[in-house]
Amino acid sequence: MTEKKRKAAIEGTPLGFAISENDRRTLDMVSQALDQKRVKLAFQPVVLGSDPSRIAFHEGLIRIMDPSGRIIPAKDFMASVEEQETGRRIDVAALEIGLWTLAQNPGIRLAVNMSARSIGYAPWMRALHRGLKRDPTVAERLILEITESSAMLVPELVTSFMDDLQRQGIAFALDDFGAGYTAFRYFRDFFFDMVKIDGQFIRGIDSSTDNQVLTQALQSIGRHFEMVTVAESVETVAEAEFLRSIGVDCLQGYLFGAPTTRPDWPRDSISLSA
Repeated sequence: MTEKKRKAAIEGTPLGFAISENDRRTLDMVSQALDQKRVKLAFQPVVLGSDPSRIAFHEGLIRIMDPSGRIIPAKDFMASVEEQETGRRIDVAALEIGLWTLAQNPGIRLAVNMSARSIGYAPWMRALHRGLKRDPTVAERLILEITESSAMLVPELVTSFMDDLQRQGIAFALDDFGAGYTAFRYFRDFFFDMVKIDGQFIRGIDSSTDNQVLTQALQSIGRHFEMVTVAESVETVAEAEFLRSIGVDCLQGYLFGAPTTRPDWPRDSISLSA
């Protein structure tokens, strides 16, 4: 059953009311945090597969804080706000913090998440243009991550959007690759600079032949389209070694560092090419 059908099936039931009420409270909590600037990015390193001691770039993961200062990760609220304007406001906040971080740290590259729903959101575009005007050098160090499922909502709009910003030096990553339903007739036109293979295929890959076959297939697709490949959710040495053995370009996961709001930034950035 799809998520849409599941939601339709429980609407009007006591469970449906409870879920709707919980979503409303979550929306209120997130909106208040945005209004009061209780928002941060937590930064997680993405390392080179050929040399895991070297950081290729960081991903900035949105976090909000409750009034007491407790940090709340995105998984606790994104499902409730993704389709609302609050989701677009979160994308704006993440972009603004990301651009400021890049301007303050010229030796880093940073990936910032966004939804395809934010492409036509005027405040998001204004935030981008302000950041690029303030420091034009951040464009070539900014990576925008769009989830596979989000990109498939409006593929033609995404391709046009990417083309415009890639000309300014901004790179694009297809996030959660393999988790959604990519239409390969569109995939040929996307021209993403990198693909991030979804963690469900990475966990236990050293012992799971199914995951090995699926990941190698996704890796092959990325290579064919000349995209840098990134494996998400790498948590063990055995997983990392297998991924390195099949030539995955970059690795991300708790094995190499947990997301932190207080990173120790490196001085020099690494040039990535497919």
